[in-house]
Amino acid sequence: MTSTLLKSPRLCAPKICHLPNGLTIIAEQMPVEAVNLSLWVPVGSTAESDDINGMAHFLEHMIFKGTQRLASGEFESRIEQRGAVTNAATSQDYTHYYITTAPDDFAKLAPLQVDVVMNATIPDDAFERERLVVLEEIRRSEDNPRRRIFTKTMETAFEKLPYRRSVLGPESVISQLKPQQMRDFHATWYQPKSITAVAVGNLPAEELIEIIAEGFTRNSSNQQLTPPLGKILHPEPAFTEIVRREFTDESLTQARLLMLWRVPGLTELPETYALDVLSGILGQGRTSRLIRDLREERGLVSSISVSNMTNLLQGTFYIAANLPVENIPVVEEAIAEHIRQFQTELVKKSEITRMQKRVANRFIFANETPSDRAGLYGYYHSLVGDLEPAFNYATTIQAIDANDIILAAQKYLSPEAYGVVVIKPGNG
Repeated sequence: MTSTLLKSPRLCAPKICHLPNGLTIIAEQMPVEAVNLSLWVPVGSTAESDDINGMAHFLEHMIFKGTQRLASGEFESRIEQRGAVTNAATSQDYTHYYITTAPDDFAKLAPLQVDVVMNATIPDDAFERERLVVLEEIRRSEDNPRRRIFTKTMETAFEKLPYRRSVLGPESVISQLKPQQMRDFHATWYQPKSITAVAVGNLPAEELIEIIAEGFTRNSSNQQLTPPLGKILHPEPAFTEIVRREFTDESLTQARLLMLWRVPGLTELPETYALDVLSGILGQGRTSRLIRDLREERGLVSSISVSNMTNLLQGTFYIAANLPVENIPVVEEAIAEHIRQFQTELVKKSEITRMQKRVANRFIFANETPSDRAGLYGYYHSLVGDLEPAFNYATTIQAIDANDIILAAQKYLSPEAYGVVVIKPGNG
């Protein structure tokens, strides 16, 4: 049954269709001469046990290694022959596959995308070859200073939640995985009832839905396994003290200071909005407080940024600075003092308005292409089960006021209890 989600004039007006096999299709016509098909599978590294950590990402590689109908490499070849593009990504909470085609090619290419995602055969020989590729990707990641720093930060942010682990998994685990383990993982999680298929582009929504529905009817495998009863995961409590970890990194020329707090995730979505605004006021744009104070006026850091990173189960409020080693203590204390101000002083209306305009513009700019819009719909429906937060985000941000911000700071951002990671250059 298809229903129009649009209840009042607004930027987006997709149709949602729920098929008897459990598949959700979201489709929207957009007057741009392209069509994007995005398939969202709500399984990433958080669904893995420690002994298969990295399986979701490894599987993303193997999806393109052939089906009963398509030989390895044939999917990409047929996509490229028509000037279309394809790609995929794996995160902690989801895996995402997409193609972007000309409207005239969509009916031919969309079923191929469904086939490779749903019917991957995962041959033993291709598995062994691709294992080497994934292992090399892990080694390159470990050689990347930014990746190393992020890994150390997430290990500090979470003691138990799987967000502390790498999406790629460790070399020791990947080297031991078996092809049948991957086939079972695929049969467990890659089922129509788990998938959100989103198509946006210059074809009627009804036609997009029909093409996708037919593709899944023709290409869905009968082999389905029941997901295992894993541990029930709960958000971790806030820090009760300053938890400090220090490292050295020979590749750095400046130190890194990272301060973080555990904050709500998508399971507590209303709690995240004020923190989004707060992060912008604190450290996004040249007129934000930390950039103006610590970089522009006092010259204590070469760069500083703030983000409210929202995962499904739990997020992190994250402040990162590049700075000389000798400035670390004064910068850490200055950041803590800025947090104190948010807890005790109402934010100026002008600061809130700046952020609200920034958010509204970003929302509009991020909806200009079929792939942008399909990504927005897929992300929210796959993880939250609802599109309304995608539509209402900018409006919700407009409603945030100074009281909301002070309450969020008091509730979630303690200047006396947080995680901090310091990484000094090798000679620091």
